[in-house]
Amino acid sequence: MLIAFNKPYGVLCQFTDRSQPPRPTLAGFGLPPGVYAAGRLDHDSEGLLLLTDDGGLAHRLTDPRHKQPKVYWVQVEGDPSEEQLQALRRGVELNDGRTLPAQVERLDPPALWPRDPPVRFRKTVPDAWLAITLREGRNRQVRRMTAAVGLPTLRLVRVAVGGQRLDGLAPGQWRAC
Repeated sequence: MLIAFNKPYGVLCQFTDRSQPPRPTLAGFGLPPGVYAAGRLDHDSEGLLLLTDDGGLAHRLTDPRHKQPKVYWVQVEGDPSEEQLQALRRGVELNDGRTLPAQVERLDPPALWPRDPPVRFRKTVPDAWLAITLREGRNRQVRRMTAAVGLPTLRLVRVAVGGQRLDGLAPGQWRAC
């Protein structure tokens, strides 16, 4: 079984949380029993999370050797220069090594659901949207890459993993694939 889930901002990619007070988890969304997240999205990221009850499938989706493309729509602070975009495309040196080259394109502001809480808006600081496709998955990689080239991430939404897309799912909704 494979489930596509639109993970809302502020939800943990697990079914339990022992912190006090407990934070929202996947348990609150009526997902089928026996599934678990194949990969993860950070607490402050949104979008496509795949869940499965098949360990082999989870491995194929998440193991870097399989290089499943993951597509993110990223709102960044600043107006990206061609040099900054090229740096992301070549790969960025992070504290855990150089990233693989990424596909990076400017994106018109996408029609997304409102985020709660909203992204902080500042009249004097421009922002832009990028579509970034990665074939690896390090901890907070997109955020660290954009920060490394001087474009802090304001909002991050994963829209695709491999052949699976978010298409039409509202935050908190899921569907069997």
